[in-house]
Amino acid sequence: MNKGELVDAVAKKAKLAKKDVDAVVGATFDVIVEAVARGDKVTLVGFGSFEPRKRSAREGRNPKTREKMQIAETTVPAFSAGKQFREAVAGSDKS
Repeated sequence: MNKGELVDAVAKKAKLAKKDVDAVVGATFDVIVEAVARGDKVTLVGFGSFEPRKRSAREGRNPKTREKMQIAETTVPAFSAGKQFREAVAGSDKS
């Protein structure tokens, strides 16, 4: 499912105009990205948490030349699924 399909599904389920839902979904994504970029954790109870995580500097290899290289420390976004989300996905395995 892409963003357009998500907007369509939410608009249908909430019985709202696609234009309004698109604005809300876009604003929601923007706020989450801005908060995580600032170093904040965003928790949506039952859904999950978005947070920045530090990835330590490490040694890697250039895949073409196999030459060793240093990979700098960086901060990456991370998502941890909430309990209800995990249980819903695990429950969908039961066919």
